[in-house]
Amino acid sequence: MTDAAIAVEGARKAYGDTKALDGLDLEIRRGTVHAVLGPNGAGKTTLVRILSTLLRPDSGRIEVAGHDVVTHAREVRLRIGLLGQYAALDEELGGRQNLELFGRLHHLGARHARVRADELLERFGLTDTGRRAVKQYSGGMRRRLDLAASLITDPEVLFLDEPTTGLDPRGRAEVWAAVRSLVGAGTTVLLTTQYLEEADQLAHRVSVVDSGRVVADGTPEQLKSAIGGDRIDVVLRDAGQLGAAVALLPPDVDKGDVSVDADRRLLSAPVTDRMTALAGIVRALEEAGVEAEDIALRRPTLDEVFLHLTGDEHRSGGHRAKEAV
Repeated sequence: MTDAAIAVEGARKAYGDTKALDGLDLEIRRGTVHAVLGPNGAGKTTLVRILSTLLRPDSGRIEVAGHDVVTHAREVRLRIGLLGQYAALDEELGGRQNLELFGRLHHLGARHARVRADELLERFGLTDTGRRAVKQYSGGMRRRLDLAASLITDPEVLFLDEPTTGLDPRGRAEVWAAVRSLVGAGTTVLLTTQYLEEADQLAHRVSVVDSGRVVADGTPEQLKSAIGGDRIDVVLRDAGQLGAAVALLPPDVDKGDVSVDADRRLLSAPVTDRMTALAGIVRALEEAGVEAEDIALRRPTLDEVFLHLTGDEHRSGGHRAKEAV
């Protein structure tokens, strides 16, 4: 094992004939955000439960903060925090009361629990909530308080299992800011999320999991580059002209990789020379009288990476591990 915050080698876990983890390997560097993405049933939650000692693996070697999760589970628990998909707060108590309660449950002692509660309330911008009951908090405030509660013992490693599920954009932004602050102070974060934008915003590195194994790993930019270069998106005023617009694309565009969305009046095509392709397509459309409403150059998105790596055609072909670096 290396000096990683989390190191997993050949982790396996089965429920009857269903393989939740099937030889999964993973390494997460200290002081980073590492996102784990995958479709429902890919093994993400099983992985988090094993790493947080809530579930024993069938086999494999797994260390968190330098300790084996099976043979030294208590040492692991002393060094981790866990934020699940749903808030674990008492709705009738105020924010400070909740944090003091968590502190006492962790055997901090009354005085230490009060001091730690005050520190966390200030850190997460919740000092002005007073004794207002948590049930009166906004979604973003509630999630920030839940995040604060998971840090009551100042853990080395924090597991965030879909932390912004159900939050509006403002609430997600509040949680993102809090996570960045944590990592800036040295905490290692393992993040599972269904929001690809969230991984793009927060993660230093991303692992895509499917059928219990890591099928791709790299920085967000490396994963995007792995499925292709730049693309040009063209939105037409008239969806009936999409076929004509595809025929007007430059010869160097692979027509087999062009996608068309009639409902959005959109065609998307890969390009190699960004500016030459843009100028050529604009000129060709104007000369043919095909009116464009919008034209944009962009990189592939994590959504496209996700669909490319976890689509049905990849599953039917068996496991195909990919390294983006």
